[in-house]
Amino acid sequence: MLLFPGPPPVTISLRRSARARRFSLRISQHSGEVTLSMPTRAREAEALAFARAQEGWIRAALARLPVAQTVGIGAQLPFEGRMLQIAAGAGRSVRVEADQLLVPGDPARASVRVAAFLKLRARDRLAAASDHYAAQIGRRVERMTLRDTRSRWGSCAADGALMYSWRLIMAPPSVLNYVAAHEVAHMVEMNHSDRFWAVVARLFPGWQAERAWLKRHGGALQSLRFETD
Repeated sequence: MLLFPGPPPVTISLRRSARARRFSLRISQHSGEVTLSMPTRAREAEALAFARAQEGWIRAALARLPVAQTVGIGAQLPFEGRMLQIAAGAGRSVRVEADQLLVPGDPARASVRVAAFLKLRARDRLAAASDHYAAQIGRRVERMTLRDTRSRWGSCAADGALMYSWRLIMAPPSVLNYVAAHEVAHMVEMNHSDRFWAVVARLFPGWQAERAWLKRHGGALQSLRFETD
């Protein structure tokens, strides 16, 4: 582990990798964690020299990360690509009315209830999108799970099981659909070859715009903080 003194101090985790051929830096959009990957036989002194040469870039990248925001009554929340104001509501269920997300019950538990609402809607939307694209390639979705992942928006296992980040429900519907098409395409090609991208293009023409949206705005979705049970 390396440490640049402040202000503010920056901690860099070292990760040796047999696959690494050179030094590389990665900054998590979710947590701001800085990781330096290095070849197995590289010396830490070399890693430190590399990191110091990149200190300006590291600090600039950290400064651009979205500021973490805690979700609660009065906060703004993106939902299916549009901003809603979270407000106290009556009744038993969280619901969308006009430009508000109405949350009944104890305001102190609003974050928990909002997270549960988002996960439920995400499951419905992602299941429908996955089934739609799988049908186009003659496959079936046997299993789908939702997680709050930091490094990826979705994945497809060798057995065809799909995993998605439930935070996709906050993105525009076309972005959610693109991620579903991307992961379903892995049922045909378990790689990112030209053949894979050809399948993606067949399932979701013009996917480049949605991928670019995630690169620009995904960090803001990851910066929202929810209290969960």
